[in-house]
Amino acid sequence: MQNQDHSSEEEEDELIRLLLKRQSELNSLLEVTRAINKNVATPVLIQMLEVILQNYLQVGVFRFLIEKNGTFACVSKYGGEVEPTSALNRACATLNKVKSPESLAGNTNDVLKKYDYFIPIYVKSKAVAFALIGDFNTSGEMLNNDLNFIQTMINVVVVALENKKLFRERLQSERLRREMELAAEVQNMLIPLRMHKDESVEIDAKYLPHQNIGGDYYDFMRLNDHEFLWCIADVSGKGVSAALLMANFQASLHAWVTVEDDLTNIIHRLNQKVISDTQGEKFITLFIAKYNEQTRKLHYINAGHNAPILYANGQTMPLKLGTTMIGAFEELPFLHEGEVDIEPGCLLVNYTDGLLDIEAYGDNLWDEDELMNFVAMNGELSPETFNHDLLDHLKTQVKGKPIDDITILTLRIF
Repeated sequence: MQNQDHSSEEEEDELIRLLLKRQSELNSLLEVTRAINKNVATPVLIQMLEVILQNYLQVGVFRFLIEKNGTFACVSKYGGEVEPTSALNRACATLNKVKSPESLAGNTNDVLKKYDYFIPIYVKSKAVAFALIGDFNTSGEMLNNDLNFIQTMINVVVVALENKKLFRERLQSERLRREMELAAEVQNMLIPLRMHKDESVEIDAKYLPHQNIGGDYYDFMRLNDHEFLWCIADVSGKGVSAALLMANFQASLHAWVTVEDDLTNIIHRLNQKVISDTQGEKFITLFIAKYNEQTRKLHYINAGHNAPILYANGQTMPLKLGTTMIGAFEELPFLHEGEVDIEPGCLLVNYTDGLLDIEAYGDNLWDEDELMNFVAMNGELSPETFNHDLLDHLKTQVKGKPIDDITILTLRIF
C-alpha cells in the first residue's frame, strides 16, 4: 500500500511539474507575442529568446542563424567556444535534408559534435533558419516537448523578423514610389512649355522621361517687346534631390534675368548659387541664349552642355563657346560669351545628353556627327515636325534604346 501511495505521489509531482512547465511555455510565448505586436527592435526580440532558453529551458549553449542573401548569418550566440559563422554554415550544410529537430549524438563533424541537437526552420520547403543547442540535459518524456517548444519559439521569432523585413521593404518601396511621383511633379512644373509661336519665333519641345526621374530642364522667357531668352539644362543625379536642385536653379534664373542684362554675370551668379546649395556635390550643365529681334544678334553661353546646332541655308554649326559646368568650381576657370548673327528662318536644335546616350542596334551609328547630318538634311522642317521625325528616326533607323531622359527644344527664328 505504501508503495502505491508513493508511486501516486510521484505521478502527481510529475504532473504538476509538467503543468508548471506548460504554463511557463505559454507565458513565454505570450511575452514574445506581445513584444512582436509592439514591434520591438530586433535585438530586444533576440535577447528575449535567449533569456527564455537559458532560464526556462536550461539551454547552456546556443547558436541561431538566419538566411540572408543566400547564406546564413549568426544573429544569436552564447555559451561555449564561439566558432566562425562560415564554419557553422559548412557544418550545418551537411544536415540540409533534416526537417525536424535531430540529435547530434554520435555525429563526427568537428563542429556539430560539440552540440546536442540541431533544430531547422523551414518555410514553404525552404530552409530559412537553424539553431544548434548544447549543454541541454532534458531527457525522457520532457525531451520531445522541449525540443518542439524550442522549434516553435524560434519559428515565431523567425516569422516576426521576416515580417519586419517585408515591412521595411514595403516602406522603402512606397517611399521610393512617392519620391518618384514628387520628382515627376516638380519636373513637370519645370517644363511647362511644349509649343509656342508668335511673329518672331516658333518653338516645339519634347521630353521623354526614362525609368528614373532625371534633372532635365528647359525654359523660354520673353524679356521685353524685342528680346527673348531660352535655356536648356541637365543636373547630375536622379530623383527628388535632382528635381529640387533644378527647381531652385529655375527660381534663381528667373530672378537674375529680370535684373541682369549680361549673360556672363548671370552665369557667375548661378554658379555661386549652385555651389552654395550643393557644396560642390552636384553640378549642372546648361546652355543659355538671348536673342534681340531688332539687331538679330544671338548671345549665348554654353556651360559644359551638349552644343546646340544652328542651321541656316543648308549649313550647320555647333554653339560651343562658354565655360565649364556650373557648381563644380567656386570660380569658373574661363568664360567666353558667343555671338551669332541670325538670318531669317534659322533653326536651333537644343538637346540634353540623353539624345546621344542610347544603345544603338547592331552596327547603326548614332553620335554628334550623325545628329549634325540629320539637322542638315531636315533643317527646313517646322520645329514640331523636326522633333517628331528625329525621334522617329531614332526608333526606326537607329533602333536605339534610350538609357536616360531625352529633352529636345527646337526653335525657328523668323
